[in-house]
Amino acid sequence: MTAPIRLLIVDDQRLMREGLRTLLELEGGFVIVAEAGEGQEALEAYNTHQPDVVLMDIRMPGMDGVEATRRLRSGWPDVRVLILTTFSDDALVFEGLRAGALGYVLKDISGHELAHAVRTVASGGAHLDPAVARKVVAEFGRLAPPARTPDAGLAETLSERELAVLQLLAEGLTNREIGLRLHLTEGTIKNYVTTVLQKLGTRDRTQAALRGRALGII
Repeated sequence: MTAPIRLLIVDDQRLMREGLRTLLELEGGFVIVAEAGEGQEALEAYNTHQPDVVLMDIRMPGMDGVEATRRLRSGWPDVRVLILTTFSDDALVFEGLRAGALGYVLKDISGHELAHAVRTVASGGAHLDPAVARKVVAEFGRLAPPARTPDAGLAETLSERELAVLQLLAEGLTNREIGLRLHLTEGTIKNYVTTVLQKLGTRDRTQAALRGRALGII
């Protein structure tokens, strides 16, 4: 049997922590090893329990989720953080991604969607909620407009198909959804995504989307 995914839930609202715990326990395959109500507690809990994934609220008293994520990444480079946010937290989401988070989920997410996002991050992938993925890419483009011509700095140029795949993953689509859009199999899209990540020199979908926008190719 596959070992359950071990989680640390960080949120200043006890009711929210309990709700997230309930959602994940109902889905099955998860163990909540610790909870924390603010950033410093999160650092201590991570050091003690070494969970697979940290569900990190952005807005908390004391040390907020952005700074906590930054410090976790500094102390434990392989930490996998999934941000909890609301639509009103856009600016902080961008800072959280810069700090090293692998993605984010909205606080009104369903249990099934939350479980999928956690599993994605636990496996080393990135999760961008489709509802706001475009906003993330657009904001990074506004804050850091490309200063070079498209593809500058790439050892190998992306093909037209690879660019199409990059554009769609930047919008938050899954491999299956990209396949349906481009009339290709999910396995073929998976191969394209792997190639895109390699050519961009990135390790996950979030970084690929941001790198593509910074280069001016999407």
